[in-house]
Amino acid sequence: MSNNQRLRVYFTGVGGQGTLTATNLLARTALMVGLDVVAGEVHGMAQRGGVVESVLLLGGLKSPRLDLGEADVILGFEPLETLRGLPYLHKGGTVISSSNPLPPLSVALGQAKYPDLATIKANVTEVASRSYFVPCRDLGLLAGAIQSGNTVLLACACAAHVFPFDLEALAQGIKTFLPAKIQASNLKALELGAQEYEKLAAEKA
Repeated sequence: MSNNQRLRVYFTGVGGQGTLTATNLLARTALMVGLDVVAGEVHGMAQRGGVVESVLLLGGLKSPRLDLGEADVILGFEPLETLRGLPYLHKGGTVISSSNPLPPLSVALGQAKYPDLATIKANVTEVASRSYFVPCRDLGLLAGAIQSGNTVLLACACAAHVFPFDLEALAQGIKTFLPAKIQASNLKALELGAQEYEKLAAEKA
């Protein structure tokens, strides 16, 4: 996409995953490369396990509000929350989601059933023109920290040309905006995310 093209990104995950940290990293990277950025938290719960939703709007959009059916992209840090957030995506949009489940408390207590990944993928495919499911937690661990799995997801989105900046810009964002002690694992996660995208894209070709 071009620098002045409008893009509405919806993020969804659960508390404790670092969804808002990932949103902030992406927003600050976009600002760093000269884009107009509006970011906001749609809904957030401080406790671990609560649903966290945020939005990032690029290209001169002025309000952080995002209505159902308006998102161009969903970045889902947990597959069930990706499914729950699907109504925000417009027909033909892009979904990039973690494939590693982090079941909510209701599932852990046996009060609800977690849908299998095939069901989630089928629902996403009905709406999205492009979708990629990435083992973010697994690759985050491989990079050195589970939390860096969020960067795996962002890297996959960059490699898929979802944003008007590239992996090099995101790498610079990591070096500029993240604490020094977590930069190495996140830069490794960036590399793993790009590699995973190439693998998934080749499978779909």
